Amino acid sequence: MKKTLLATAIVGALGASAAAQAATVYDQDGTKLDVYGRIAMGVAGGGPEYNSDEEKIDNGAEFVDVYSRLGLRMSHEVSRDLTAFGRLEWRFTGDENNTDGGFNEVRQSYLGVQSDQFGTFQAGNFDSFYNQFVSLPFDWEIDRGLEFAGHRKQSRGDSIGYYTPDLSGFTAFLQLKHYSERGLTEAQQSSEGDVIAPQGGVRYAQGPVTIGLGFVEDVARVDENSSGNGGGNGEMLYGLIGSYDITDQFSARLGYETRDDNNTRGGGYDTVGLGGTFTTGPWAFAADVYDVDPDNGDSRTSWALGSYYKVSSNFDVFLELQQADQQSINIEVDGLDSDVTADGDDMYYLTGARYHF
Repeated sequence: MKKTLLATAIVGALGASAAAQAATVYDQDGTKLDVYGRIAMGVAGGGPEYNSDEEKIDNGAEFVDVYSRLGLRMSHEVSRDLTAFGRLEWRFTGDENNTDGGFNEVRQSYLGVQSDQFGTFQAGNFDSFYNQFVSLPFDWEIDRGLEFAGHRKQSRGDSIGYYTPDLSGFTAFLQLKHYSERGLTEAQQSSEGDVIAPQGGVRYAQGPVTIGLGFVEDVARVDENSSGNGGGNGEMLYGLIGSYDITDQFSARLGYETRDDNNTRGGGYDTVGLGGTFTTGPWAFAADVYDVDPDNGDSRTSWALGSYYKVSSNFDVFLELQQADQQSINIEVDGLDSDVTADGDDMYYLTGARYHF
């Protein structure tokens, strides 16, 4: 799939492309196996001072693992126009939080077939097609900052998807995520029962222009073993997001995303995002600003900044800053009957280094 300049610029500057860094361990008679991964460490600090229960928390600096991972990419040429493929990727935490546990997440695990003439079909545990074809221009952060729907939105596990080949710049996609209640007792089952969450749309990518238009039925279901993949309010989510390569070094992007409000669960919003990326030599710089307008709350302005430096083809360093503009909350002061207002939202920062292999 074609990447926008934003994605390719940062990937190129960092040397972070899994495909580029992968080590081919077998390639014979049309069968290929690649091994890839990264080890990433950093220091994070700042961010919200209060949790969802309005309790003050420690947001000081901490040494953290920054999404280290190890993966396998497999393919076999069935014919000139048909390739069978598979991918398996684990995430591990490389600091003291997981030294006894090894891998802590199967991040990708899917298989499929790809045809230059008929398109690609895949099934299993993979990133949201909405993210891959619509919100991708804004999905450049290593950690926090993306306000549009990300790679887990109504995806990962029990999913099937199809996207067409490039048709004069156009690519259409459709994905179905199944939330099953197989094996649950009557008391454990939800009122919705088995649910299928569809998402789909079309992307146009030609020359300097990339535009994605998509929808997600944002069902209010979360797999017991895949927390966060649903998280919707039972309403439709729509997005129109694009980018334009002004020069070989600078790309601008603009996006709009909306979700209907639910009378019972709420959760409606309108979000507008504006951003850009600039690259020069081994450097890449990116910045986004969002206006998030909830249907039943105060609007907020969220922003994210990132700078990245490629030390070598395998090693990079980075600094990311983000502030989500958390809404003000009322906190009770000991000994006083009245409450005081606190925004509870310091700037979040993450800095560190990554080695790709």
